[in-house]
Amino acid sequence: MNTLVAVAIAPVGVGDELKEYVADVVRVIRESGLSCRTNSMFTEIEGEWDDVMRVVKDATFVLAERGIRTEVVLKADIRPGFENMMERKVRVVDELLA
Repeated sequence: MNTLVAVAIAPVGVGDELKEYVADVVRVIRESGLSCRTNSMFTEIEGEWDDVMRVVKDATFVLAERGIRTEVVLKADIRPGFENMMERKVRVVDELLA
């Protein structure tokens, strides 16, 4: 079933600068082959539920397996019968604003 998630995965207790840790997480997500987009607060991932959740787990464990306490914030939209929601949702709002 098609699933769109917005996920933020970040280390806790490693100092003030997180960019290298975040880059490690985003790399795992981007290399997954699933549709994804990163912005300043979250990375969106779209695909089948099991595939998306596997990527979230893999991205989380890239930090946790190094002994780093890891925080995950996740919002999911499961919408049967719809695909490409990452692009479609934005396009519909933009059309209303035009």
